[in-house]
Amino acid sequence: MEQARSAVRWLALGLLILGSLGMMISMFLGVADVVGTKFFDYPVPGTLEFTESTMVLVVFGALAFTQTRRGHIRVEIFYNMGGPRTRSMMEVYTQLVGIVFFGLLAWTGWQEALYSWNLGEATMGTIRFPLYPARFMLAFGVSLLVVQLLVDLIADLGRAARGEAPPVHKVVPDPSSDSRPV
Repeated sequence: MEQARSAVRWLALGLLILGSLGMMISMFLGVADVVGTKFFDYPVPGTLEFTESTMVLVVFGALAFTQTRRGHIRVEIFYNMGGPRTRSMMEVYTQLVGIVFFGLLAWTGWQEALYSWNLGEATMGTIRFPLYPARFMLAFGVSLLVVQLLVDLIADLGRAARGEAPPVHKVVPDPSSDSRPV
């Protein structure tokens, strides 16, 4: 189980880094496009098409990584009222719903990616970008999220059976804890 968790974590981190690089390239292209259009009356060709494809990677590449950190948004008004076993069962329910929803999205995503690949689908811009890489990244990112949800589901079912609460990963450190180096 720990090997699966580690493999998903590394793949998710790789997708996150790839999406971050795509975001930075899109930012530089966007700035160059604005400067080129405003001052030189010459936009950078293909900026829109590249940015559209990269946004898919940015969004769907980060889903699995966020789940490895249990960082997705949750409404905690009822969650905090429950005991450890109740919290674990709430996590189990959430993961089951997520597996169904994102599983359907992954299944459809793979079908669309293969269809786009077979068709040779490309954008209709100044520079023709193929669309299938973005479709494959969407399908892969969502599939990785489903695998992470399955790993979390198994772990939380065990915690619920033992009466333990699920782990909490804080994105922002608690200022009241004194964790400064001495």
